Amino acid sequence: MTLSFFDQFMSPTYMGVPLIALALTLPWILFPAPTNRWLNSRLLTLQAWFINRFSYQLLMPLNIGGHKWALMFASLMIFLISLNMLGLLPYTFTPTTQLSMNMGFAMPLWLATVIIGMRNQPTIALGHLLPEGTPTPLIPVLIIIETISLFIRPLALGVRLTANLTAGHLLIQLIATAAFVLLPIMPMVSAITSIVLFLLTLLEVAVAMIQAYVFVLLLSLYLQENV
Repeated sequence: MTLSFFDQFMSPTYMGVPLIALALTLPWILFPAPTNRWLNSRLLTLQAWFINRFSYQLLMPLNIGGHKWALMFASLMIFLISLNMLGLLPYTFTPTTQLSMNMGFAMPLWLATVIIGMRNQPTIALGHLLPEGTPTPLIPVLIIIETISLFIRPLALGVRLTANLTAGHLLIQLIATAAFVLLPIMPMVSAITSIVLFLLTLLEVAVAMIQAYVFVLLLSLYLQENV
């Protein structure tokens, strides 16, 4: 029984071929395509409003050099939200529950921010490893601690997204299993459990959107330190 709970996180295969590539491609097919008409549909208008507001809030603390990342951040945000939301549908697979995929997103983007900082302002980038006014005996220890914290950042990005989505999916499956088992025995308790399941599903919808936003927001903060 315990093993079956984690079967939902296994990458689906068909005739030995992994279908994770299909799961990653599907969200892009669902996005509405822009048109040349003067009046757009409500869906396109809502999408444009969301992207504008998100880009404004995300890039407001950055200088002009950081605005070059607007397209990448907006695309990553919409892509992660789509993957997280589609994963809440029944009989679907959530690619963002795979730590390897999340690390594949986090590691290159984090490394790009570090390389930009070392290329444009190496003194300031290296200065983050040693806070100003540090006592002389603590300098070697603080440099080691700050270096470790710098290299832990991409791991924290990937683990945070993976852990939150995995925990939510496990809770939903556990409560749904409890409601199904209790239905013939205690219908009243099963009904209450179903209400809890519905509220938890609403919470998971919010978590799916918030975690995608936090992922991109932390990347923008890392970029802010290096531009």
